[in-house]
Amino acid sequence: MDDITPDLLLRAYASGIFPMAPDAGSTELSWYLPEERGIMPLNGMHVPKKLMRLVMSGRMTVTADRAFDEVMLACAEPAPGRETTWISGRIRTLYGALHRQGNAHSIEVWDGEKLVGGLYGVSLRGAFFGESMFSRERDASKVALVHLVAGLRKGRFTLLDTQYTTPHLTGLGGIGIPAADYQSLLHQALTVRAVWPDDFSLQALRESIASLRVPAGRAPAGDPP
Repeated sequence: MDDITPDLLLRAYASGIFPMAPDAGSTELSWYLPEERGIMPLNGMHVPKKLMRLVMSGRMTVTADRAFDEVMLACAEPAPGRETTWISGRIRTLYGALHRQGNAHSIEVWDGEKLVGGLYGVSLRGAFFGESMFSRERDASKVALVHLVAGLRKGRFTLLDTQYTTPHLTGLGGIGIPAADYQSLLHQALTVRAVWPDDFSLQALRESIASLRVPAGRAPAGDPP
């Protein structure tokens, strides 16, 4: 797999597959096509009251594409329960090239001048393929995800691919679907001319974020209201 290029990566994503490295120090990459695919329904995200209050308070500032390389490095850092990473130097180089050509993006969460959370992924037509996220402060990655979903809705994206499901994601409305259903959603998304928003700040996305509130009497499983 020495001949992987940014353009080949985009063709792979359009086919529903993505690469990962066995560990941070490896130069090898393998392709993955999960039988069950994780997605975050853009009309089905559940934001509990406590998280919504944090997001709407503006205590954390959110930007996009301001620190792509720093976000990738932070996502690759060891964390409790994740002592190793699949984000290798080769992965960072490939996705850095995608970022420079406008097909990979980052969401950054700041506490003052300190980068405390964020995520990155690949955009292609009406699909956004989330790759990884990190938190250095409680709920910072969730703040990034809320802003991402609100921004994708505003930009008329139709698919947010999370690759796999995790308790972190399912608590906010993420689900797993069969590969065949995912392929159908992906095919539809690739016909959409979505626009990546220029501004992911609270000021720009307040209305879209507010629409993600959990309806009265309903709280996501495992997440207090």
